[in-house]
Amino acid sequence: MKNGDERFMAERKPEWLKIKLNTGENFKELKRMMRGKTLHTVCEEARCPNIYECWANRTATFMILGDLCTRACRFCAVKTGLPTELDLAEPERVAEATEQMGLTHVVVTSVARDDLKDGGALVFAETIQAIRKRTPLCSIEVLIPDFLGNWDALKVVMDAKPDILNHNIETVERLSDRVRSKAKYNRTLELLAKSKEFQPKVPTKSSIMIGVGETTEEIIATMDDLRRVDVDILTIGQYLQPSPKHLPVKKFYHPDEFAQLKEEGLKRGFKHVESGPLVRSSYHAHEQVESAAKAL
Repeated sequence: MKNGDERFMAERKPEWLKIKLNTGENFKELKRMMRGKTLHTVCEEARCPNIYECWANRTATFMILGDLCTRACRFCAVKTGLPTELDLAEPERVAEATEQMGLTHVVVTSVARDDLKDGGALVFAETIQAIRKRTPLCSIEVLIPDFLGNWDALKVVMDAKPDILNHNIETVERLSDRVRSKAKYNRTLELLAKSKEFQPKVPTKSSIMIGVGETTEEIIATMDDLRRVDVDILTIGQYLQPSPKHLPVKKFYHPDEFAQLKEEGLKRGFKHVESGPLVRSSYHAHEQVESAAKAL
């Protein structure tokens, strides 16, 4: 297949991938708040297809540590470059926004900061603490990078006791080095295992994006690998090419195939599986934590 054909395939999306735009008052108000507090969201930076639905429902995933990533993963739309200095007031601003939005569940993620000795772990911990101080009844999920295997940094985050520890495996082992920059498949599994060692009662979560050339057997094998390190929550979504420079889509999975993968995941013991074409790691995150809590 020629490159031009690959790009065309990526652009010709099936019916079930059409997105309903909702730019009502909640969406506009949330956008104003984010700009006013100089906050970033992965919803915008990663061009998430669910931004209209989530923002209309006053749900967002905050992205801390700036908006420039030190990695250049071939699937991700977040900007790459040399990051600026740390914003030490950022944790408090995230906490203020969480309080003002009246959130009952908040997701905090970040760019990869390989330029920092701890990868930004301390800022994650401070953000958790700031949110807890302002909204003690709000559950907190963190979606963290791998800290280049610095388990002391991971412990700093886990010592802050998030309600859910999320770290995405992203793809199957065979494709991992091609799809992800610097991240390693086995390092991801080790991080998820270490998280449970540090805080056995904190549920862990991971995500697989499909459509980059994997086989069904490889997806199932990845599920098995995640269950071997006791991951509780799994999300599975369709990869969508952010630009012609990114990896092309190799396959658009039908909703029925996502339903079958959900069944396979539940058979393997995941407490909750969110599987669908537009599912992303933080999609319906509040429902995932409630579902998993009942099963724990």
